[in-house]
Amino acid sequence: MIAASTFLFIGTTEVVFILFIVVMVFGADKIPEIARGLGKGINMVKNASNDIKSEVTKSATKNGIDTSITKDITQEINKVKDEIEELTGSVRRKL
Repeated sequence: MIAASTFLFIGTTEVVFILFIVVMVFGADKIPEIARGLGKGINMVKNASNDIKSEVTKSATKNGIDTSITKDITQEINKVKDEIEELTGSVRRKL
């Protein structure tokens, strides 16, 4: 049985079709450059969001706002994720 992968609600055939169009438009030589550019762009967005997150955290601690609540919530969410993974892990492996 072939499992269909989904990426942003796009199926495998759509991804293959998009890659085919990209190769046709840009050529095989330009694809590594495009991928590098996308990777750098994603990295810049990630770094910017981390900077904003750290600034908000610094500002909150400077103004005396308790940020431990978010850590507690994150821990609880991670516990639930782990429990769900344990329950669904055996089902996924059988598929």
